Amino acid sequence: MKLKIDNESLFEEFFEHTQLIGIIAPIKSYQFIWNINELLGYQFKINHDLEIGSIRKKRNYYFSVYEFRSIGSVVTHYLYQNQYDGEYLLPEFKHLDYLWLIKGDEFGADEIAALQQSLKMLPMVQLVTQMVTEKIKNKDALVF
Repeated sequence: MKLKIDNESLFEEFFEHTQLIGIIAPIKSYQFIWNINELLGYQFKINHDLEIGSIRKKRNYYFSVYEFRSIGSVVTHYLYQNQYDGEYLLPEFKHLDYLWLIKGDEFGADEIAALQQSLKMLPMVQLVTQMVTEKIKNKDALVF
């Protein structure tokens, strides 16, 4: 008897109560995170346990994930680095430098709009766009 993982259920559960924002900001991740923390008041920290490894073209690639948990809330923010040494975490979105995933049903449309506006005010940010998870082909790359 073979057991098979139901990826669709896994994806559905992971992306339940999430919001996803794509960001173009062509600067190093440590600079981007520093600016978000300093100018927007977040406290993102790299989470090495969530780092996403991938083997492509016989090489290892590592995509950093930064994490911030809102105090007094169940909302958690994750910032994924979409590029590493010429490879992409989500190849279908090569133009995006970062992906901001927000998990928690307490983060509504007003908060998303305010966050997008705040991000657009940062001088290094060129584009901020809300994304629909159903349109992501490689959802498994974001699941940890």
